[in-house]
Amino acid sequence: MAETLIAARHVWSGGALLADREITLRDGRVTALAPRGTAVADVEAFLASVPFTDLQVNGGGGVMVNSDPSPAGLRAVAAAHRRLGTGDILPTVITDRPEVAEAAAAAVLAGWGETGILGLHIEGPHLAPARRGTHEAAFLRPLDRRSVELVERLRGAGVPVMITLAPERADPGLLRALVACGAVVSAGHSSATAEEARAAFARGVGCVTHLFNAMDPMGSRAPGLLGAAILEPVACGLICDGIHVSWDMLRLALAARPPGARSFAVSDAMATVGGPDSFMLYGRRIALAEGRLINAEGALAGAHLDLRGSLANLCRHVGLPLGEALAMVTDMPRAVMGLAPRRIAPGMEAGDLVLLDRDFALMPLPA
Repeated sequence: MAETLIAARHVWSGGALLADREITLRDGRVTALAPRGTAVADVEAFLASVPFTDLQVNGGGGVMVNSDPSPAGLRAVAAAHRRLGTGDILPTVITDRPEVAEAAAAAVLAGWGETGILGLHIEGPHLAPARRGTHEAAFLRPLDRRSVELVERLRGAGVPVMITLAPERADPGLLRALVACGAVVSAGHSSATAEEARAAFARGVGCVTHLFNAMDPMGSRAPGLLGAAILEPVACGLICDGIHVSWDMLRLALAARPPGARSFAVSDAMATVGGPDSFMLYGRRIALAEGRLINAEGALAGAHLDLRGSLANLCRHVGLPLGEALAMVTDMPRAVMGLAPRRIAPGMEAGDLVLLDRDFALMPLPA
């Protein structure tokens, strides 16, 4: 079979931004990555990258994880994001009946590692009522043994797990059990004070879910979870759509973070990403209006965003250098979950390559 040659002004692989490279494909796989030569390329790309990694994906392709927590449902969500450049996801099951999270866990166990599904993100139901956002109030409850045992079961099978909870709603003993089994425990949907947040970080809470959103705003005398998270070396996820957080606030937060602190982009994507412009959640319609997902009360209800768009926004609107922005959609989220960076190397499936033009639009591989 004939070879395909891709020339790229930039290549992102293994945490390095390389200039002027060419990638050779044969039989649907990468066979070589080398400095640009003199051969005429079949494709000229601005950027060739490893696929993106998203740790907070509520849905995609018209499917919500909560509505269809089955292997087929998770495959449909993963496929929708793969078409948009995100090759690895943590399907995210939000606050619901315990049986829904348990079904999602069973689905992940059935399809883990086969379809770009890295593990499971359990967001809720152990959240602060005052900061629940679109999560259904009737299902909220403090952290309990049932949830801990579910996470322990997944971790016992080697499945990566992130669990978002309000640390002030978590019994310290149960919180220690989550940390001890190797789950990534993330603070979110919380009214925690800065003192409560720091105490939680000391107990092993190592991440913060969608920084700024669903937490108390900072005040001059009350920094809260938000202020503590920015200043501490915990990992922080950010929704980079300019709607959930303004560009100025993103710049401020990223500039204020300690050296080496992991800041990463999440989509918080709902079923509209790669799907129709509305969906049902808790029996109520969520619809896309002028780029925002709005519930019946007019409140934000998740994001209509993917990580390719997040990358573009971080470069265009936040002003990050390309390499820093790329790390936030690839290597940083993987590091949070204890995973190594992905590399463009011989044997990689051609379908895992992400090609973008100068406007950060996806470019198709040649047939």
